[in-house]
Amino acid sequence: MFYNLLYPLKDLWFGFNIFRYITFRTGMAAVTAFALCILFGPALIEWLRRVKAGQYVRKEHVQGLAEYHNKKEGTPTMGGLLIILSVLISTLLWARIDNDYIILCLGGMIWLACVGFMDDYLKLKKKSAEGIHGKIKMLGQVGLALIVGLFVIRNKAMGAELYIPFLKNAVCDLGLVYILFVLLVIVGSSNALNLTDGLDGLAVGCTIFITLTLAVMSYITGHYEISGYLNVFYLPGAGELSVFCAALTGAAMGFLWFNCHPASVFMGDTGSLSLGGSVAIVSVLLKKEFLLLIVGGVLVVEALSVILQVGSYKLRKKRIFLMSPIHHHFQMKGLHESKITIRLWIISAILALAGLATLKVR
Repeated sequence: MFYNLLYPLKDLWFGFNIFRYITFRTGMAAVTAFALCILFGPALIEWLRRVKAGQYVRKEHVQGLAEYHNKKEGTPTMGGLLIILSVLISTLLWARIDNDYIILCLGGMIWLACVGFMDDYLKLKKKSAEGIHGKIKMLGQVGLALIVGLFVIRNKAMGAELYIPFLKNAVCDLGLVYILFVLLVIVGSSNALNLTDGLDGLAVGCTIFITLTLAVMSYITGHYEISGYLNVFYLPGAGELSVFCAALTGAAMGFLWFNCHPASVFMGDTGSLSLGGSVAIVSVLLKKEFLLLIVGGVLVVEALSVILQVGSYKLRKKRIFLMSPIHHHFQMKGLHESKITIRLWIISAILALAGLATLKVR
């Protein structure tokens, strides 16, 4: 909004020219989102306490960690509203609101936030861990994925090409099958982050490293000269996505202020589904789907641990892990929650650096 309103006034005063630069608006988007979280976080947490929006613990699923989970029961949830509102306001202020990619990302984030909100609301209303039916939740995710997939393949600047990492000019045209690939990326990422959200600060901390990496990639992808030098996919207008990613980063940092151990608030499905889906949408638009697989490695392992655990039990009646997702396995091994979280943050940081390093591995 600032770009659209103030940049045209550059002829009246040269200072307004600063709103032209994506780097400036990216930095300010992160600062704004962080500040909004810090300012309004306490009020939102207090409101959630008043309306008794407390976390419910499913007792039959916490054997061996009952004492740990019982301490968390009653902690305000649905804190993802703080992230969503901060990102929305910050992005609308600092990004170009006439950019189709920004509109799609904001719309997708709100869409999944609504799906997550319905799930959280029903859990609170029923006073149980059962929210909306899994099929309805999946339908909401698939519906969004189909919209994004159709948008991408109908966009002449993007198309249905899949860019293979580590190989120079390796592109595979998937045609309509690309929509199914987009569906896998968005639904998978959204659910993976949801599964990772089981320890104080874990999911949102990993998200920070993912969104920082995507912010850099967005800027590079939207810059003709840099993308040409690095031989990566160039998408005009994609630089604006760095503003959106920076807003996600700032909001995630602001939320972590209250979500770090011991957590004062949980993001709930409202936050986890929307955050996971948002980073997936950005990666699809940038044609960096495989990069998300690397940078979001912690999320991938968390999701795989659940898949393997369920599959193993159904086929062999034996469990691979003491408990899944895998962060609970480490808890059962005796590691403290904070140690697990920080170590997984470290791994996320290393994976983010590895992801950036792939720019020159071709």
